[in-house]
Amino acid sequence: MSIIRPVTLNYHMHPGVCRAAATCHLCSKISEGWVAQGYVLSSHYTSISGQSGRIFPEVCQEGQAEEGRRVPRSFRSQGKPIELTPLPLLKDVPAQEQPELFLKKLQQCCTVFDFMDTLSDLKMKEYKRSTLNELVDYVTVSRGYLTEQAYPEVVKMVSYNIFRTLPPSDSNEFDPEEDEPTLEASWPHLQLVYEFFIRFLESQEFQPSIAKKYIDQKFVLQLLELFDSEDPRERDYLKTVLHRIYGKFLGLRAFIRKQINNIFLRFVYETEHFNGVAELLEILGSIINGFALPLKAEHKQFLVKVLIPLHTVRSLSLFHAQLAYCIVQFLEKDPALTEPVIRGLLKFWPKTCSQKEVMFLGELEEILDVIEPTQFVKIQEPLFKQISRCVSSPHFQVAERALYYWNNEYIMSLIEENSSVILPIMFASLYRISKEHWNPAIVALVYNVLKAFMEMNSTLFDELTATYKSDRQREKKKEKEREELWKKLEDLELKRGLRSDGIIPT
Repeated sequence: MSIIRPVTLNYHMHPGVCRAAATCHLCSKISEGWVAQGYVLSSHYTSISGQSGRIFPEVCQEGQAEEGRRVPRSFRSQGKPIELTPLPLLKDVPAQEQPELFLKKLQQCCTVFDFMDTLSDLKMKEYKRSTLNELVDYVTVSRGYLTEQAYPEVVKMVSYNIFRTLPPSDSNEFDPEEDEPTLEASWPHLQLVYEFFIRFLESQEFQPSIAKKYIDQKFVLQLLELFDSEDPRERDYLKTVLHRIYGKFLGLRAFIRKQINNIFLRFVYETEHFNGVAELLEILGSIINGFALPLKAEHKQFLVKVLIPLHTVRSLSLFHAQLAYCIVQFLEKDPALTEPVIRGLLKFWPKTCSQKEVMFLGELEEILDVIEPTQFVKIQEPLFKQISRCVSSPHFQVAERALYYWNNEYIMSLIEENSSVILPIMFASLYRISKEHWNPAIVALVYNVLKAFMEMNSTLFDELTATYKSDRQREKKKEKEREELWKKLEDLELKRGLRSDGIIPT
């Protein structure tokens, strides 16, 4: 009786990076071949990482595969141990033989082990770890090892180890601020692979003109997908790798920026889930810092269409510091962008989340620290109308953060120069809060602000005080008249009720 042998294909591994067998001629050929051999095929994504055009069956003892389970990333059938032939240490062979031995060790390290099974292949896992350590040391101190034949082998080894389908989150309601991330089980090997690749890219012998044949757009695209890893250790290494690639491969720079742009747009408007936003923004901060002047139209569009809308997502707190840094870098490059940036922030100002309001206020202060007086005049009215609303917030942290603006010397100098515009906007809110706010700390801060305004422009302050008091008296008079009117209406209604009951009111 023939056994039905299930197999799961990973469609990420083909040169075309196809998503379904119907879209790839290679996939369809492979599928037909395995069906002919009695295998049951599934299009479920797994963590198998294999060579281009090859598939690796995972065969259960009973001949059945659990649909949807995560299949280990190994190049073998279950139950068959992996054996690697021990090679001599690089330092123990003559210098002329080292490049060839280096290539052999790279080829051995293409073997990927199943770390989900903690008891399998322990000896070979340790052998690979020690080999990777040796390779890291070798590329750090050796000279003359980077022959043209080494480049494809290095990229191949790195690709086999790091490129994989990331497992889905254990919980659909995963909260990066509260929940512990899922750490990569194969990190003992992955870390050394990343370390080796970084040393390779930083080597004095590294030649981008040769490496660009192998570190291409497809490689970068797969690298960017890994930024969604839950493991913060991996994202930190990826950040360094991508930064080195951006610096050394001029032909890939526009492509990298475009793909980061696409990731952010998908994050904002579709998924609202991507673990590596902070790391990508950190890289962008360095990239923006190196932009030539005048800024290209595409860079300005990226600021307005991508970076500003990033403020709308729920998980803003996870990457706000990096985002604010990118915004400030743009404004230091081109002060004329200040008005669209501040108007964009005011457009997306949070209505119901006090935590985000505090973050927005902090970012605004960073922007005001670098704003030019001519740009400040253009946005002072809408800006201080929003600050006035924040000062009036019943949430004391929002009110406190807004009032701290008056502790900033540069902002105070801008306010003083434009006090005739800003004071009328702020005065009513400040005066009312000084009498009504529930938090004594806020009241004390408001008194300090009012005192500062009085010292800036005492004449205008006195006029506004008189106007405010007269307005309040009119409001009280109207309120009293309204209460009297309601009382008359209530009395009239009572009399009508008595008449309907046959009682004649006296």
